[in-house]
Amino acid sequence: MTRPAAEVTPNTWNFLRDPMIAPTGFREYDARWKYPDEINLPGITALGLGLGIQMHRRGIRPEIAVGNDYRDYSLSIKNALMLGLMQAGIQVHDIGPALSPMAYFSQFHLDVPAVAMVTASHNPNGWTGVKMGFERPLTHGPDEMAELRDIVLTGAGEARPGGGYRFVDGVREAYLDDLVGDFRMTRKLKVVCATGNGTASAFAPELFERIGVEVVPSHNRLDYTFPHYNPNPEAMEMLHDMADSVRASGADFALGFDGDGDRCGVVDDEGEEIFADKVGVIMARDLAKLYPGATFVADVKSTGLFASDPELLKHGIKADYWKTGHSHMKRRVKEIGALAGFEKSGHYFLADPIGRGYDCGLRVAVEICKLMDRNPDKAMSDLRRALPRTYATPTMSPFCADTEKYDVLARLVEKLEKKAENGDTIAGRAIAQVVTVNGARVILDNGAWGLVRASSNTPNLVVVCESPESDAELRAIFAEIDAVIRTEPAVGDYDQTI
Repeated sequence: MTRPAAEVTPNTWNFLRDPMIAPTGFREYDARWKYPDEINLPGITALGLGLGIQMHRRGIRPEIAVGNDYRDYSLSIKNALMLGLMQAGIQVHDIGPALSPMAYFSQFHLDVPAVAMVTASHNPNGWTGVKMGFERPLTHGPDEMAELRDIVLTGAGEARPGGGYRFVDGVREAYLDDLVGDFRMTRKLKVVCATGNGTASAFAPELFERIGVEVVPSHNRLDYTFPHYNPNPEAMEMLHDMADSVRASGADFALGFDGDGDRCGVVDDEGEEIFADKVGVIMARDLAKLYPGATFVADVKSTGLFASDPELLKHGIKADYWKTGHSHMKRRVKEIGALAGFEKSGHYFLADPIGRGYDCGLRVAVEICKLMDRNPDKAMSDLRRALPRTYATPTMSPFCADTEKYDVLARLVEKLEKKAENGDTIAGRAIAQVVTVNGARVILDNGAWGLVRASSNTPNLVVVCESPESDAELRAIFAEIDAVIRTEPAVGDYDQTI
């Protein structure tokens, strides 16, 4: 039986023998823990055993591709996970160090039904986790995660015969070949390649060179201590550094990648940091010309332009706003046959015939280069300025404990819905609608909005606001949404604000 974290503690005899797993690590669409405070290596092995049993229960062919990101402890985590999978009778295909999208690619390349990628994604060092899936290109959602949690925490995993191991070489090279295809730039392009010393350092510079892009390196040396900053292209620290590199080098733009390479951030030729949802609109405008009438999915944190932009409307584009989270978005794109999904965090889901439907920051980078090649007389700043002007906050994350955040959010949603029912205003404007598909997105009568939801990955709430009118209105919306949030004493300080 797996013991809760409180019953096994580091630097004890039991810690080296018994599984320790904090239940809060089983999140909406992947698993993440602080290591070794919330999970130990026997706990990771119990997770692997549980994942293998889940495969058997669901009738999945007992083969799985497994990779790990470039952190100093990720190989140990992967080895412990593979041990549990093999105990469960699963044939393990170890693809070695990888990006998350390389692991997803390996499912197709190796014709393997399941995947498990050891990564803490963009979380800072000290975190670990696993992204997993059984139905390509999808990954576990809330139902699958709840089932896995119950198998693991109740000790329902039982050893089975038939497990095995093989190391598969060459997947990295096949992944890069697939990204490059037969595309070569026809215009000169100079791009800052920002990888923050993370795993993408082993991929992105080579990819750009192969498609004919001049690379301006930015922290491209692999270093799992992340000496400059944690690679996260949604964080202003990384975006500011990318902007400085553009200005210093005269590059056409900068592309930045997170720790496991499934997200991409953009800074234009003027050093302007373009939030990822606006980059999504730029890409959607270009794709709309090639695929008129297509449907695009956007997450609830994203700009309202997907539904209101005149250029998209002109080409008959349909917008679908959906739950934030890579698993939710992948599933929605597949369910409704969308051409692409765009998430404010920088996860983009490019489906057939562009991609395979999973989130891949390097695929996005290639498609942005193709976009620029199709628009040889345009700079990235021209494409940014061509969008209708809106004023938006960064993604802000006030602290709220994992054990409390969903209860807190439920009360906040109720309070915001009550304001709408009472005819209250926000920033002097009537509330037109409160969308509660994922938290509460409070939409005002001019299309402005403010969102509060619970983070699926960290002990935080998430707050985003946007105004089509002015920076002053944006700040007023945030102030009034924040005033509601401050009625909950369990909510702490923001990581960043406007």
